[in-house]
Amino acid sequence: MPPKPSPAQRIADLRQRINYHNYRYYALDSPEISDAEYDRLLRQLQELEAAHPGLVRPDSPTQRVGTAPVAAFGEVEHPVPMLSLGNAFDFDELRAWRQRAVKLLGNDDFDMSCELKIDGLAVALQYEDSVLKTGATRGDGLRGENVTANIRTIKSVPLRVQGDAVPRRFEVRGEVYMSKAGFQRMNRERAAQGLSLFANTRNAAAGALRQLDPRITAQRPLDIFVYSLGWPLDATRESDWGAMPEDHWEAMQRLKGLGFRLNPQNRRCRTIGDVEKFFRQWTEQRESLDYGVDGIVVKINDFALQRRLGDVGREPRWAVAYKFPATQAVTKLLRIEINVGRTGSLNPYAVLEPVDVGGVTVRQATLHNEEDIQRKDLRSGDWVTVERAGEVIPQVVAPVASRRTGKEKPFAMPLECPKCHTPVVKAEGEAMTYCPNASCPAQFYEQLKHFVGVMDIEGIGEALAQSLIAAGLVKDAADLYDVKKEQLLELERMGEKSAENVLRAIALSKERPLEQVTFALGIRHVGGETARLLGRRFARMDALRQATEDELATIDGIGPTIAASVAAYFREPRNLAVLDKLKAAGVDPRRVVAEPSGPQAFAGMTIVVTGTLETISREQAEDLVRAGGGTAGSSVSKKTAYLVVGADAGSKLAKAQQLGVKQLTEREFLALAGRAI
Repeated sequence: MPPKPSPAQRIADLRQRINYHNYRYYALDSPEISDAEYDRLLRQLQELEAAHPGLVRPDSPTQRVGTAPVAAFGEVEHPVPMLSLGNAFDFDELRAWRQRAVKLLGNDDFDMSCELKIDGLAVALQYEDSVLKTGATRGDGLRGENVTANIRTIKSVPLRVQGDAVPRRFEVRGEVYMSKAGFQRMNRERAAQGLSLFANTRNAAAGALRQLDPRITAQRPLDIFVYSLGWPLDATRESDWGAMPEDHWEAMQRLKGLGFRLNPQNRRCRTIGDVEKFFRQWTEQRESLDYGVDGIVVKINDFALQRRLGDVGREPRWAVAYKFPATQAVTKLLRIEINVGRTGSLNPYAVLEPVDVGGVTVRQATLHNEEDIQRKDLRSGDWVTVERAGEVIPQVVAPVASRRTGKEKPFAMPLECPKCHTPVVKAEGEAMTYCPNASCPAQFYEQLKHFVGVMDIEGIGEALAQSLIAAGLVKDAADLYDVKKEQLLELERMGEKSAENVLRAIALSKERPLEQVTFALGIRHVGGETARLLGRRFARMDALRQATEDELATIDGIGPTIAASVAAYFREPRNLAVLDKLKAAGVDPRRVVAEPSGPQAFAGMTIVVTGTLETISREQAEDLVRAGGGTAGSSVSKKTAYLVVGADAGSKLAKAQQLGVKQLTEREFLALAGRAI
């Protein structure tokens, strides 16, 4: 008689069998056993692990039920950034995207991969030695939230991959989503329990994946489609893959073989006409799917071509999201109200009779400004057409004039601020009307929300921001750093642990770099990119405060309007007082951009790169400029020291020739940078 298997052997056998049947069910959509038989195997494994807790491993199928709650999500840095996609909203824009790629490549002989754009939450799954190591959200593309415990609860995510050729360390990327049937079932259950209902599948999926208690996530009907190989960290070890996949389609088939779930509707398309046919098919049939989609994603298939095309900003040139037409509905515009923004702008918005637009209940919509309202001739009481622009932001398209009764009321911008009753102002040539009162409570509430958001001060949401203002604890952003624990505890629904977390987050924010603090201040016309330019130019906040308007205008990328706005901000006594309070509280930001190392070949120079380079991307060339002590400019001017010229150079080359700016070939530029040619 053969010896009886040990508990460890029986557990290993059950895990292998369950993982195999998960693969058949989720990856191949071809189950070999009934649900009851699957449940019996899982129950046997649960009983064995309960009897031998020392044999439990994180990649066991039993661990999908979720572990104990975590205090907060940690951060995961993406080794390769998770880029966002540019959009095409019609066939002309799609064709223009492909033509740009053809021009850059000098070649139109390539095929494309077409995939449905799933309405969910992008995640990155990292595997090491075949076991799921980390699951993270996209976040800002560079860093995401560590949601590993929650990812493990999704049954279609392999906890361990199986195959003969598996890279030792690799990442896959996919979209976590909630099916329409699962969403409806969950909302019915919540309604029966008297709980609030989720608005749509995307928000429900995102909320489920960001639960601090993974046991709650395990109860939510989440699923995943994997859409790309993120990175094989050991790409040079050919033995891991046998041979590295040469294109996206091949990589996806390899991932399917390892047990990952791919969307069965994925297609290879040879021509742009084939892409359009695929798009039109799913424009018509998308409602037949049991999950939300808002377009298709088109990718140039060949990895070598993808590398040649590179990225622009945070968007790959080799992929585009071709969006379905926005979903529209007709409803009643009940009234037009005003929201006061953080810069004092009076922002009108429409209050609507609730209406379902593409699966989302819309009650409000943007109206942009007074001129937009007048141009569209929108009136309170109108029946209006509403759409979700890009499937996200609700906006009023136009009135249904034929349904007017004569009782509708035209809109007029109020003469005074609706919050503080200060007379409003509107500068000549500007579209927006402003409340000039810097102490307007509505402005400060928006300013405070902006400040804590940009400064990454966790724990201060809208409700707490309102409470801090109402209690008189915070009259400007600097007051945050004087708030005491006992003061927080006096606020409604504030416990000791929450108060400690808020104070810890406030303390941590003192270390933010200059560009982050500059953006957080809410200076008019200063967004994140402008703040980055200022943060690179000035070493400390004191230096930025003392900069003249003329000095600011010399910074490449900052025009006279922005320079005037920044200079005016730092002339205002009230703003200077806040900055002094911030500094006294320990918020004294400085530049943290890595100082150039090595030979300073470009010290003090502004260098612009144009056209397509042969051996490096434009972004890599600009990194070399910065490493050499120079500034990578975006436009040619008299201050430009050199223009680096690649293939298909356009207007920048013509302007450089007109201004007498010296041009460098790629070879000459690399020689100056000290790079081997």
